[in-house]
Amino acid sequence: MSEELPPPVAALFPARGLRERLDDRLTRELALAGERIAGGSVMPTLDMAGFRRELAGFDFESPRPIEPLLEWTIAQLEHGVTHMTHPRYFGLFNPAANFPAQCADRIAGAFNPQLASSGSSPAPVEIEAHVIRAFARRAGLPADASGHFTTSGSEANYTALVCALTRAEPRFGEDGVRAFAAPLAMYTSCECHPAWFKIAHQAGVGRAALRLIATDGHGRMDARSLAERVAQDRKQGLVPVLIAATAGTTGGGMVDPLAACAQIARQHGLWCHVDAAWGGAALCSDRLRGLLAGIELADSLTIDAHKWLATTMGCGMFITRHPALLSEAFRVRADFMPSTAHSLDPYLNSVQWSRRFMGLRLFLALAAAGWQGYAAHVERAVEVIEHVKARLLAHGWTAANDSPLAVLCAVPPPGNPGVGEIVRRVRASGRAWAACATFEGREVVRVCATHGETSLADVDELVAALTAAA
Repeated sequence: MSEELPPPVAALFPARGLRERLDDRLTRELALAGERIAGGSVMPTLDMAGFRRELAGFDFESPRPIEPLLEWTIAQLEHGVTHMTHPRYFGLFNPAANFPAQCADRIAGAFNPQLASSGSSPAPVEIEAHVIRAFARRAGLPADASGHFTTSGSEANYTALVCALTRAEPRFGEDGVRAFAAPLAMYTSCECHPAWFKIAHQAGVGRAALRLIATDGHGRMDARSLAERVAQDRKQGLVPVLIAATAGTTGGGMVDPLAACAQIARQHGLWCHVDAAWGGAALCSDRLRGLLAGIELADSLTIDAHKWLATTMGCGMFITRHPALLSEAFRVRADFMPSTAHSLDPYLNSVQWSRRFMGLRLFLALAAAGWQGYAAHVERAVEVIEHVKARLLAHGWTAANDSPLAVLCAVPPPGNPGVGEIVRRVRASGRAWAACATFEGREVVRVCATHGETSLADVDELVAALTAAA
């Protein structure tokens, strides 16, 4: 064995000077790509057949220089994705990421902390816990409320179900659903996110356990129907465990009657969860936070910072007023871990173990903008939709929903070629991006303000594209 080690692999660990030069170039190239995207098509324009041929050429047998690889990758993404970073993307809850969050990804990538344990990453773990507590206070939860960051709203909602099952039956942690004396039931609106079906499957309660409650005709879960269904299921011998209300439905941006849902949950001893993955951003605004009245009564919340709070993707939050129960739901023993802080360590309070420093994205953004800045961001999106609505109404369109948040469900005037065809034409033009949806049984064009820099000129371009397509 030699007394000297071979040098580091230069392709993976280049010298400092080369790293700095590549880093500077990457920053410039990304900025230029962003400018081109804003002036180009919202839709992908990539020749996929040609792309696949190029991709097949990467057999990984021979190394390639990093500079042309970076150029190639930027080019493929510039032409090969629907651009959520385009100011005329009026689509799903996918934002153009704010700058502080992008800086956070860069910092986290450089330090690459392991966020499982406060022993190995004391500062990052405490930063995330600080942000969780700040949002818990904003929602009106008790001072000892806790939680953690997640990769998605689905993970946070799954966590809520695991907590609900753990509280409903102490033996669940050891025996699973076999510990329950009868089949389980959980309740949410028929306007809920369909991920709840996957969550029920994943948790082992089964998709049949999910009860979809009718709405009130305006996209909000009907509290009377909810109460009746829970009572009926109890009478039939089932075991109800969870009510999941939605604050900002995917289709229409509607808010369920949160206080009434919480009251029904408490009456029957059920866990009350609020899926505020998108609408939870309204908590930042003193003008809009009253729309979420009753959220303070929930046992737990989901808020996705990578939606309306405009961080980079994969930055959700689960928050609960029951930190001890959260720790019980995810308890584990591992002698190799450097800490066992049950109320703090993410690996003892979440489904994840090794993970990235996700919470830095929201910390930097919130610290840079403050609640006031985020309030302005959220309120601006609502104004964008108000302008879209006013312009479409002037062209004979109607609004199917009455959401006070930043989603419009628009119905084209009579004689149109159909919502699906209208949306297809708009997307094919590359001028803007909108979605097809169904709201209260009606096909609608769904328009959501997702970009923090969308201008009135962008609004006019969207409306022109929609009216031309109709």
